[in-house]
Amino acid sequence: MSQPPRNPSGPLPTEDGAPRLQPSGQADPAGTDAASRQGSMQGPAAAAPPSTPSSPAPPAQPAAPPVAASPSTAADRASSPAERQRSQREGQSAPSWLRDLAGAWIFYSVLPAWPGIAPRFERIARFAPWIGAVLGAVQALLWGLLEGHVPLMAQVCLVLALALVLSGGLHMDGAMDTADGLAAGERLLEAMADSRVGASGVQALVVVLLLRAGALAALGPLAPAALLWAAFWSRVAPLIAMARFPYLRERGSAAFHRRHWAGLARELRPTLLLLAVLALLSWQLRGSDLLPLPIAGLALLPALVVPQWLGRRLGGHSGDSYGACVEWSESLALLVMALALVFAGDRA
Repeated sequence: MSQPPRNPSGPLPTEDGAPRLQPSGQADPAGTDAASRQGSMQGPAAAAPPSTPSSPAPPAQPAAPPVAASPSTAADRASSPAERQRSQREGQSAPSWLRDLAGAWIFYSVLPAWPGIAPRFERIARFAPWIGAVLGAVQALLWGLLEGHVPLMAQVCLVLALALVLSGGLHMDGAMDTADGLAAGERLLEAMADSRVGASGVQALVVVLLLRAGALAALGPLAPAALLWAAFWSRVAPLIAMARFPYLRERGSAAFHRRHWAGLARELRPTLLLLAVLALLSWQLRGSDLLPLPIAGLALLPALVVPQWLGRRLGGHSGDSYGACVEWSESLALLVMALALVFAGDRA
């Protein structure tokens, strides 16, 4: 949740700034008559050739009749601006919550934008758990397709690579920048704003991926369900951070989350709705290769603890630390579920 994704579908929120004007075209100073330039270069020594009897000029050719544009082409050209305006009006007439959901879809993932709906970026954080559940489901699908066809560690690595691709590295970038900021002491905001990655950022990347890889290898056949739950719960963590701590930057790229904040109770309503659906599905499908519902519920704990810990260390939150909350909560959620299953197996 640190920076807008590089997705051309929809007007992503940016900081205020006037557009850069392109310089107007200048007349070509060299665009004079070629013969004049040639004569001036030859100078007075270059006399005109002796006069010769001029040959008769060729007869003028009749002008070709203008080619009329086809009616269909002319109609398309005339109607295309109006059609675009009408489509834009229809997209903006969608409910505000649906436009926010469309905005969250392209902000938090690299998945294709929705046709016919103009995205809005005011309260998209409330739908982040929905997008997380979709991304977790796609990872679970890849895990199922690779099951039994590749070695386990190759399966884990491919799923982790897919997770980074689907999110565009948005949250991982924030996790690395936050690690650099924590290591910089009083210069934390300066270090987090630096586009260069330091040693602490690289270490954070390695630790996050190793935690996730070890947890998935331990989960085995229960990994698909764990991937979905971890991706869902981890997107709740930034909501806790927004509700509990101030924003660190006055003009940061993620400041719009705070400007349109409607309170934690209202922002959690979509999450609670999806949670009810997931819990019902888990209850109906119990006995299959799904996590027990109590163990899936334990994965919420990192989403509650991580934003609190980071907020106290940083003195608040920024877009980078929102991303760090997602990455650390997701990795720790997988680890908590894996350890809970091991402990439950030892007790059985």
